Amino acid sequence: MTETAPDLLYSEAEEDLRAAVRSLLADRTDTPSAPARAESDTPYDPRLWQALGAEMGLAGLLVPEKLGGQGAGHREAAVVLEEIGRSVAPVPYLTSSVVATETLLGLDTATGEVAALLGELASGRRTAALAVPFSYGPDSLRLRGGLDGIVRTVADAATADVLLVPTGQGLYAVEAGEAASTALTPLDLTRPLADVALDGARGTLLADVDTGRAAARRGLLAGAGLLASEQLGVAEWCLTETVAYTRDRKQFNRPVGSFQALKHRMAQLWLEVVSARAAARNAADALATGSQEAPLAVAVAQAYCSRVAVHAAEECVQLHGGIGMTWEHPAHLYLKRAKSAQSALGSAGEHRASVAEIVGLPGPA
Repeated sequence: MTETAPDLLYSEAEEDLRAAVRSLLADRTDTPSAPARAESDTPYDPRLWQALGAEMGLAGLLVPEKLGGQGAGHREAAVVLEEIGRSVAPVPYLTSSVVATETLLGLDTATGEVAALLGELASGRRTAALAVPFSYGPDSLRLRGGLDGIVRTVADAATADVLLVPTGQGLYAVEAGEAASTALTPLDLTRPLADVALDGARGTLLADVDTGRAAARRGLLAGAGLLASEQLGVAEWCLTETVAYTRDRKQFNRPVGSFQALKHRMAQLWLEVVSARAAARNAADALATGSQEAPLAVAVAQAYCSRVAVHAAEECVQLHGGIGMTWEHPAHLYLKRAKSAQSALGSAGEHRASVAEIVGLPGPA
């Protein structure tokens, strides 16, 4: 395969998509109600998901048109995730439309079960989750012996219709009703976690062990790469809101943002966000083009963007002063999303170790 230089610029079509998604999320996302929703039986907003996934057709961006999707790619999905991060929207886009969908695309899509499930996910009518701990990255995937035992901290398992379970006997599709999910109290109130008990569950075997392992790794790789775009959206919102607040908030008859110490902090954060944007877009472009450099680009993006998102959220809370510490202001939701995502789909340390291994950087003696 001939490698080409990555395209880090947004196309006109991608900007149009961004504008449409941002407009919809601005109209439909009810951020203040997120804490109360997290404590209910419906942590996600079904009307928002219906509008985003089904009516706009965004749930099927990664699915080819012949299988019922939009036939777009990872760059477009990255744009959607940037906007989801910017609004901390409570929707299962990352887990269902990226990780689970990408896992299924790594299987034989000519088989009836796989094609049918991909079509359902692309339509937004049903959602799926890869039944592995949310902390698993592409290089830390470990297979279960079979359909038994408990899988801890599975993201969106409590809301998914179908669970994709990679095991030492192959990859299974398990209807949610066949497993027992126990909701946990997550740090990020906008992304539910659950323990999944599989004892006695019946599932449909979709692939053998090797194919299932490779497909699950593909799903986790795409998820980690595009999670960087969501983290970028979180960081951009935090920086924008912080600059606006410190411009309006006055002390000693001056905007607090005019004090040099704060200007330097926000300027440093701007530099970090710009760098994060380049890293996230490079990962999305590498995934979209099927570049051999995709694992390296994903590892770099995750190692860098996860830290930037947390730093931006911490600065947002602190520079908003007292109001940033309250539940009346959404800053805490962004900090929790950033901290939760920092350990999702592989920690920054794991991704840095991947970078070192890929480029042949020897570890300390």
